[in-house]
This record gives sequence, structure tokens and C-alpha cells, in this order.
Amino acid sequence: MPVLGEICDTCKKNTLKVTITPPGDIRPAFSYDISLINKISTKQFGVPLIPDDRVVILNKAPYDDRMEEIIIDGKVIGNIRFEIERLDWVLLLRPSGAKILFEGRNLKSLKNWVMVDDTAVPFIVNGASVLAPGIIDCDNEIIEGNEVIVVSRENNVVAGGRSKMKGSEMISSEYGVGVKTRWNGANNDTSLLKKETKWSDVIKANEAIMEKYTQEAYNFINNTIKNIDKPICISYSGGKDSLVLMQLLNECLEDFDILFADTGLEFPETLDNVEKVAKCYDKNLISTSAGNSFWESFPAFGPPTVESRWCCKICKLGPISSLIENNFEDGCLTFIGQRKYESSARAKSSRVWKNPWVVNQIAAAPIQNWTALHVWLYILKTKAPYNPLYEQGYDRIGCWLCPSSSLSELMRLKDTHPHLEEQFMNQLVSFAESRGLSKKWVRHGMWRWEKPPQNIRKSANNLGISLVQKNSSTQDLNFKITSGYRPCKDDVFSAEGSFGIPLNIEDFKDNNLLSACGVPLYIDGAVIVKNKGINVQIFASGTITVQDRDEKKALSLIKDAKNSVIRSLKCQSCGICVRHCPNKALNIAHNGIHIKNNCEHCSKCIYKCPVIKFNK
Repeated sequence: MPVLGEICDTCKKNTLKVTITPPGDIRPAFSYDISLINKISTKQFGVPLIPDDRVVILNKAPYDDRMEEIIIDGKVIGNIRFEIERLDWVLLLRPSGAKILFEGRNLKSLKNWVMVDDTAVPFIVNGASVLAPGIIDCDNEIIEGNEVIVVSRENNVVAGGRSKMKGSEMISSEYGVGVKTRWNGANNDTSLLKKETKWSDVIKANEAIMEKYTQEAYNFINNTIKNIDKPICISYSGGKDSLVLMQLLNECLEDFDILFADTGLEFPETLDNVEKVAKCYDKNLISTSAGNSFWESFPAFGPPTVESRWCCKICKLGPISSLIENNFEDGCLTFIGQRKYESSARAKSSRVWKNPWVVNQIAAAPIQNWTALHVWLYILKTKAPYNPLYEQGYDRIGCWLCPSSSLSELMRLKDTHPHLEEQFMNQLVSFAESRGLSKKWVRHGMWRWEKPPQNIRKSANNLGISLVQKNSSTQDLNFKITSGYRPCKDDVFSAEGSFGIPLNIEDFKDNNLLSACGVPLYIDGAVIVKNKGINVQIFASGTITVQDRDEKKALSLIKDAKNSVIRSLKCQSCGICVRHCPNKALNIAHNGIHIKNNCEHCSKCIYKCPVIKFNK
């Protein structure tokens, strides 16, 4: 059974280390996960892989989409991964898993097997692929690209890999590669324990290590509270990590508030869980909702991507900033269920930090060093009320359409929440059509990246999916610029740029957002913005020009002016910029953000704006 320490608390014996793929954020396999694995195994090989009475651990491994290592009785017996091109799950057996399924069974009752002659075995074991002349029998239903297991005449597992030809061709061909092997040789012991294992046994075996981690979290919480004199709250998301933090904090403190920001994209089960947790722990719930902000902003931004998650700023950080500002005048200390295993950025994060987007919030992470298995052992031990979505195949709980989700989870929506899936697919298809993109671009999840990784681009090419967007809308502001030193004027640097579409100069007067980069002077058909002796001119034709002897200052000002125009035309009234103005010169009105006359033209608010950060 899985033990996180070096000593098992049940038998008091030393444990054996199991090598898994980093970062090693292991978690329990729920009934749905086991059923999925067995369903895939039966589809591919004819029989289920996992017995009913076993504790199974899954380890998320790096891949183009979702991939999990399957660990049972201290052995990694295979991987399941979701393949974007197939839009389906595939089981990749390791040597131990292949031996469990194939050795001692009648091959005729199994699928996707290839038998080789004894003379070919030594070459294959030493790393060679399987050549057609060495194949003496196989499953005749094999098709090219299938996962297959290679066995000897004695039915011993020799290798595993992907077929390069049909089963019928393998027997008849006199040349060519029949199977491209992924691994070769299977001499390790694969016997499974006969004894049934349960999660209650795992909890007992990990008592000492969990006590150590729990005590460290208690000490961190108490020391942080002692050193930071601010009102205490917890940021609760409806996920497992913030639930563990809720339990820990409740065991240390009696009085603290729960903060919850409903992004408007939460699962119904998450909203129910938030209410249930607040009631269970008898704590004051302070919540806010972004309402329809995402859907209202979608036309301006398009779908969020891994590189540009504009939705986080508008739907989460904007509302939570207002929530904290309205309820904690002098700020607050917020405990957050952040763990280093979640991402490389969080692995490098400090355990206490000041949130750059949320003014007056100091955040602290007591479970920074916990794996997902630490989290689940604590939840199972304390019987904390966790979100039921974890038992339905969802590995992460958050916004249901997050671009950081795997495509497998996004497709799972069709089974668990068809109305949500349909709503988003309709939006994505409309966006794709407006940009000249295909439905396959939507279906295969290509919308999740601005610039897809190389492997994803390769898949798109294999599928015949174009990633080039055709921009025909006159509302899209694509700014092109040329610059250099003017030969007719000594040492004068000039820059000229154009949006390619006309601008209504009068629109800028209403919100006064051009004041962020200087003092605007409106004249017929243009506006001149003055900033510390430099003038930038914005014309009704869509052209912006600037001249100065200082190249750096000129380029900086034309950049500020260009972004001020975009911001003015595309403002979503999210309020992020308001809370970052050092002079309190911004306010939200019924028709958007406005800059007041006490603006000092520092331009800071421009680059806090999600419109600028995530402008497509």
C-alpha cells in the first residue's frame, strides 16, 4: 500500500521507493477512474486491468493532454492518456501491466497481441523493433496505430509498442516493421498481493508522516497570524486544497471568514459545496459574483487561452478585489490552498506574499509542500465534505471552461453537464467562423493556445486543421508602426503607426482615458497628448505620430497612446485599474471607467488593464 514516509506505521517496517515521473503529485484513484481504466483495457486488450479489491494510485505525468501513471501494489503497471488526434483515451501498458494481462491467459480471448519466433526474441529484448518476418501469429483485428503487446511462443511478454501495419499484413508480409516498440524486455516480478487493501489501511499506515505535515501546517498558521496583524480569512474555491486548509484553519482558530468569488463559470456542485462547507464549519461566508462578465467580455477578447487568461482578471481578481476592499478597510491576511506541485510557478512561490493584483491582501500557503495524496489522506481521515466532482472524473475544480484544463475534462462536460458544454461550444464555433477557423479547431481544443506547442501544431497539421486566423472585422485594432531618425532634422527620432481603421476622436472625450499617458488637447479631427515636453498626436484616420530626440521616451509614449486608445474603446468596466491608481483618479460610472482631473499621467493604470494585457 502507498506510504509517504520511510517507515510503515502499521507493520513498522522500512518502505520501498517507487520511481514515478516528476513532480510526483500522486492521488487516489476513485471508482470512476478505475472503471475508466478497466473500460479502456477491455476495449484494447479484451480484459480489465485492475482487480476490485485494490488501492490504486494515479500520478499525473507531463503530456500534450492528460496522462496518469497507474500504480498498484507498489508497481507502475501502465499509463492512460488522452490523445488529441483520436479524441479518445489510450492505455499504455508497462511491462508489469502487460504480464498481468497476458501471461497465463489464452491469447485467443485477448486483443492486440503479436507472437514472434524464438529467434527474434533476443533482438527485440535488446531494443529492436518487431519485423514482419519474425511474426508467427497475431490478433487478425489489429489495425495500424494500435497499442500491441509482443509475446513469445511460450506466451512470455517480450515488448510493447504500436503496430505499423494491419494484423492480416503482419503474417503475410516478408519485410517491413510490424511493431515499433516503446519498451523491450519484461523480466521484473509482477505478482500482485493476494491481500485486499482499503483506504482505511492506507490512512493508518501514514499516521506518523501525516501528523508531521499537519503539525508543520499548524505552526505555520500560528506563526503567520502572530507576525501579521490583520483580519483573517480563507480563500475557498470548492476544491480539495482549500478544503484541507479550511479543516486545518478551523483546528487552529475559532474566528475567521470565508471568501468565495463566484466567477460565473463555477460548476453547480461547487456552488453547493461552498454553502455546505460554510454551514458545516459554522463560518461567515463573504461572497461575490462576476455574473455574466465572462460572456459579456467574450466578444471583445475571444476565448481565453493558456497564454492569455483574461478571464481570471475580469471574473475573479476584479470581484475579489472589490470584496476585500469593501469588507476589509485595512486589508486582510488570506490563507490560500496553494501547493508547489500544481505548477512550476507555484513551486517557486514564497509561502507568504503580497498579491500584486489585489490591493491590501497578504496571502499565505500552509500546505505548500503537500502532495495531492497528503491532501486526500487528510480529507478521508477527517471526513471533510469534499466536492463530488472529484468522483466524476475531474482532477481540478475551478472554472469549468478553463483553457488550462485538459481536453479530456472539457469533453467530459458533455456527459456530466451537457447544457454548459453546449453553451460554450456555440460561442467557440461562432468565434471560429468569424476568424475563418474550422469546427475541428474547436473540437480538438486548439482554441486553448495563442501559439500552440510544437506537438500540438504537429497534431493540427496531421488533422488538417489550420491555425491561421483571418481577421475581417473593422473592430479589431491591429497597430502597425514604423520608426527611425528623420534625416531632415538632426537627432530627431520619429515614429508613425496606424490602426488601419478610422477613429472617432469624440469617443475619447467621454471617459478621458487618454489622460493616463498625458494631458489631452482636442482639435478638429485629432487630439494632441502632452507628456513632459513630448507630444503624441492621434488622428481621426487612425494614425498616431510622435517626435523627440530621445528614442526611448518617444517609443514609450506612442506605446502608451496606442494602448490608451485600445483601452478606451474596449473597456469592460471590470474595475481592476481603479484599485491600482495611487492618486484615486479613476472611478466606475454606468458607462465605463473615467479618469478625473487629479490624474498625474503616470500610465500605471494602463498596464493593469486586462484589455491591454490580453488584447487579441
